[in-house]
Amino acid sequence: MSNGQQKRLVILGAAESGVGAALLGKQQGWDVFVTDGGQLKPEYKETLVNAGIVFEEGGHTIEQVMNADVVVKSPGISDKVSIVKQIREAGIEVCSEIEFAYRYKDDSKIIAITGSNGKSTTTKLTYHLLKEGGLDVAMVGNIGYSFARQIAEKPCEWYVIEVSSFQLDDIHEFRPDVAVLLNITPDHLDRYDYKFDNYIASKFNIARNQRENNYFITNQDDPVITNYLQEHPIHSQTIFFTMSEQQHLNEGGFIKNDEMHIKVDGEELNMSIHDLSLKGKHNQFNSMAAGISARIAGIRKEKIRESFATFEGLEHRLEFVATVRGVDFINDSKATNVNSVWFALESMKQPTVLILGGQDKGNDYNEIMELVQEKVKAIVCMGIDNTPIHAAFDSVVDNIIDTQSAKDAVKAAYALSEKGDAVLLSPACASFDLFKNYEDRGRQFKDAVHEL
Repeated sequence: MSNGQQKRLVILGAAESGVGAALLGKQQGWDVFVTDGGQLKPEYKETLVNAGIVFEEGGHTIEQVMNADVVVKSPGISDKVSIVKQIREAGIEVCSEIEFAYRYKDDSKIIAITGSNGKSTTTKLTYHLLKEGGLDVAMVGNIGYSFARQIAEKPCEWYVIEVSSFQLDDIHEFRPDVAVLLNITPDHLDRYDYKFDNYIASKFNIARNQRENNYFITNQDDPVITNYLQEHPIHSQTIFFTMSEQQHLNEGGFIKNDEMHIKVDGEELNMSIHDLSLKGKHNQFNSMAAGISARIAGIRKEKIRESFATFEGLEHRLEFVATVRGVDFINDSKATNVNSVWFALESMKQPTVLILGGQDKGNDYNEIMELVQEKVKAIVCMGIDNTPIHAAFDSVVDNIIDTQSAKDAVKAAYALSEKGDAVLLSPACASFDLFKNYEDRGRQFKDAVHEL
C-alpha cells in the first residue's frame, strides 16, 4: 500500500448513509466501490453516477469487496449476514458511516443524541435551539442528511446527530463533545441475540471514547441507565436531568411546580412548562436534554426560552391535525412500539378513542393497560390481523371495532367520540400490512380527518 496507491473504500449498502460515505470517500481521494444486495433508489443511483463512483446492485461481487482497506457498513445490515462475517474473518476494518465521517470533521463540534424513544424530537429541538441561537449548525444522522454527506457537501462548525444503536455498533474513535442518552427500553432485540444487555452496551457506546472535557447528558430517572453507570463509569462530565425536585443539583435539569430548571456552569435558566410548545411529560425530558446541550454550546438563556416557545414538533409524532365538531384528532403514526404509545397516552388530558394496530412485533400490551383503563373509551383496530389487540383489551374496553383502512378507522373513531374527546392514532405496530411506511399511514390518517 505504501507505493502511493489509492486506499480502497468499500461501501456495503447504498441508502442515505452509504451514499454519503461514498461521496466523502471520493472527495478525500479514496478508491470507492459501492455494493448493495438489493436495488438502489433512482435518486441514489443518479448521485453515484454523477460523482463517477463505481457501484453494483442486486448482489455482491466478493473479490471486489475483499480487497478493501476499510468497509463502511450500512446500519441496516446485520453482522449475521455472510458477507459481513467474511469481511470480519479476513481482518478488514469495518466501521459505520458516522465513524468514517468523524475522521474528516476537522475542529467542528458534535452533539450526538440517542435513546429508545424521543431521539428525533430531541435532535430537531436541539438543532432549533442552536440555529436560532446563531450557530453554524447542521442536523444529520438518522434524521435527514447523513453526517458524511453533510461534511462532503457543506461542512459546518456544529453538528447535531441523531444516532441509532446500529450506528454505534461500529464506531472506533467517534467521540461527541456532547453525548445525550435519553432512555433505554427493550427494542430491536432481534439484532442483539435477544440479550437486553447487548443493546444497553451498544447505546452506551455513545460515551465510550469521551474524555474529561466532554459532556454526557442522561436521564437520572431511568433505572437501566443508572444501574449501568454504577458498574461502568465513564470519563466525561455527567449531567443528569430528572423529574424529581433535587435542589442540590449543581448541574443539570429538573422540574418543580411546573417550572423547568436548567443549570449549567452555575447559571440557571427557568421557564414554565406551559410555555414549551411541546406537550407531555416525555417532552419535558426531551426539552431538558436539549436545553442543557444548548447551554453547553453557549446559547443565551433568553434565546433558548424564546426558541422553546416557537419550536414546531415532528410530523407524525403527537402532531395535532384538526378539531372536528369539538373532537381533537392527533397523529402519532411514528409510535411503532408499545412504549411510544405509553408516552402518547400519558400526555392525553381528555377521554380518548385510540386507533391501534398494524404489523405486530410481539407486543406486550400490559405495559399500557393502566393508561388504557384510565383514559381510553374505545379502541379502533386498523390492521389485517387484529387478534392480539382483542386478546389484550376485549375484557377492559367496551367498544373495540375492526377496520382495514385509514378512512374507515377515522370514520369509526369519529362515530365513537363526542365533543371534548380526542381521537389518537398511536398504532404500537409497524405499518407494512396496509401502508408503505409510518409516514404514509400518518398522511392517509390526516387526509381522512380533513374529509370528515
